[in-house]
Amino acid sequence: MNAPWKPGAVNGRDPFSAFVCDDDTLDVLRPVVEEMGWPSDKCHKGGLRNAVQSLSVAASPNILLVDLSESGDPLADINSLAEVCEPGTVVIAMGQVNDVRLYRDLIVSGLQDYLLKPFSPEQLRDVLSQAQATLNAPKVEDAGSEKPHVSTAVIGTRGGVGASTIATSLAWLLSQEKERLTALLDLDVHFGTGALALDLEPGRGLTDAIDNPSRIDGLFIERAMIKANDKLSLLSAEAPINSPMMTDGTAFFQLQEEFRAAFECTVIDLPREMLISYPHLLGDVNATVIVTELTLASARDAIRLLSWLKSHAAQSKVIVVANKVQTSNQEISRQDFENSIERKIDVMIPSDPKTAAHAAKLGQAFVEAGKSSKASAKIVALSEFVLGTVEADGEDGDEKAKTSLMDKFGGMKSLLSSKKKKEAETSES
Repeated sequence: MNAPWKPGAVNGRDPFSAFVCDDDTLDVLRPVVEEMGWPSDKCHKGGLRNAVQSLSVAASPNILLVDLSESGDPLADINSLAEVCEPGTVVIAMGQVNDVRLYRDLIVSGLQDYLLKPFSPEQLRDVLSQAQATLNAPKVEDAGSEKPHVSTAVIGTRGGVGASTIATSLAWLLSQEKERLTALLDLDVHFGTGALALDLEPGRGLTDAIDNPSRIDGLFIERAMIKANDKLSLLSAEAPINSPMMTDGTAFFQLQEEFRAAFECTVIDLPREMLISYPHLLGDVNATVIVTELTLASARDAIRLLSWLKSHAAQSKVIVVANKVQTSNQEISRQDFENSIERKIDVMIPSDPKTAAHAAKLGQAFVEAGKSSKASAKIVALSEFVLGTVEADGEDGDEKAKTSLMDKFGGMKSLLSSKKKKEAETSES
C-alpha cells in the first residue's frame, strides 16, 4: 500500500524511519538523523514488531532502521518484516546479540548491516552514509558487463607443502595477468608469510580488524591494506606470539564482505587450523584449493579436509593441487594417492627449489620470479581453474550475481508468497 505524497518524501516514500526499543538509543539516533537532514520525528519508540505493524498500513521508507533487542527469534521476525516491506528499501538492524552466525544469516536475508548495541554516533553515521551510498549507486543490472567476484581459499594439508607460495602466486596472477582487482588475505596472524614473500611490511591492518571488527568498512579497507601493485592489495599481520588471537570470527566475515564490494577477486591464505574454530570462513568461497604433497601424512589429511569441505562448504569447487612433485623417490605414487583420497589430482606442480630460492631473494611471487618455469606454468593453469569455477556457473549464477542486497530483501516477500501458493496447491490436490 502506497502512502500519499508528503513534503520531503521521494515518490511517496519517506527517506528514513527508525523503530528502536530504548530511550538511550533514541538519544544517540536523533541528533545523527537531524545531521543527515532527515526529520527526527521519524525515530519511533518500539522495535521490530512496531515496524511491522506500521509498515503494513504505510509506505516503506528508503532507509529503515529496526531494533531486534526485544525479538525472541530475529530471523523469523525479519521474514515478517519482509512481507510488509516494499522492494528497494535498505534495511539496517541493531541488537545486543554478538553472534557472527546471526550476523551472517541477517546479511544473507538481505539486510544492509547489523549494529551491535551500544554504538557510537560515529558508527551510526558511517552505517547510514553507506546506506545512502547504496541507494544512490547504479543498480547492478545496469552493469551487466561487470565480472562476478571470485573468492578462493588456499589450504595446505601439512605445514611446508607450499600453500602460501601458491596463494601469493595465484593472487599475483589474477592481478597482473588477468588484470583483476585482487585482495590477498593472509589469515596466519602470527606466522604469515604473504607480506614477506612480496617484500612488504605487513602493517597492523589485520590485527586492528580483529581487535575492532566494528571499524571494518570501505574506508578501513582502503587504509589498512598494503599495495603490492596497482591491482593487488594485501592484508596480513605479524602479531606477537605471546598474544593469542581473541575473536569470534566476526572480523573475518566482515572483511570478506568488504572485499566483495571493493575487489574482483579474493585469495585467502587459510591455515587449516582456522577451519576448526571458524567454519563459516568458507561459507561464500567459490573455489577451495587443497595443496598437498605426495606423502602418507598429506594423504591422510587430504581425506579429512575433503570430507570436511563436503559437509561444511558444499557450494565451493574443490581443486586438489600436488606441489613439489619430484620425478622420482616419491613417498606415494600419484595413482596410490588418488586411490586413497578417492578423486583425481587436478594440478601437478613439479619441484623447483632453484626458482623458489630466486623468488625469496628478490622478494617476488614465485610465478613472477620464474615466469619460464614449468612450475609457474602449472600455477597459471590453476588460475584458469579458479576463474572457471565462476564462469562454469555463469548461467545458473547470473540471477544471483545481478541481485543486490536491497533486491534480496524486497524479493523475500515474493519468495514467501510463492511458497504459500505452492502449499495451497498441494493441499488442494
